[in-house]
Amino acid sequence: MPQYELCLIYKALQRPLLHTAIKRTAETILERGGIIRSFENLGKRALPYKMSAHKERHTEGNYFIVNFDSSGKQLEHMKEYLERDIDVIRPSFLRKEKEFRRPCLDGPCFWGELTEEKSKEVKRFMGKTEKL
Repeated sequence: MPQYELCLIYKALQRPLLHTAIKRTAETILERGGIIRSFENLGKRALPYKMSAHKERHTEGNYFIVNFDSSGKQLEHMKEYLERDIDVIRPSFLRKEKEFRRPCLDGPCFWGELTEEKSKEVKRFMGKTEKL
């Protein structure tokens, strides 16, 4: 399953109401076959600009980041649900790419990088051209 990052902005709610909103979001992901990897609270902050959601204007919100695995088909259903949730100001889904790792760190390099032998040849050649 592909990995996703969900950036959520909740309304500026009191702690018990925020807890129930977070629980609803987590249940939504789990009910649709997702696997939650991490849930990070970034705190209550002022919004960068006034945002309207569900016929209300907001100037501050609670920011959260949820990392989870899910199928692409279920993502659209989650997005629709979160956009209808009255406590969510803005949900944003990002697909996380697998971390890029250079193959040269594990063994022989096939990316056209210089081996020690070739590096010495280049240094000798560069030494000759600098004298000209």
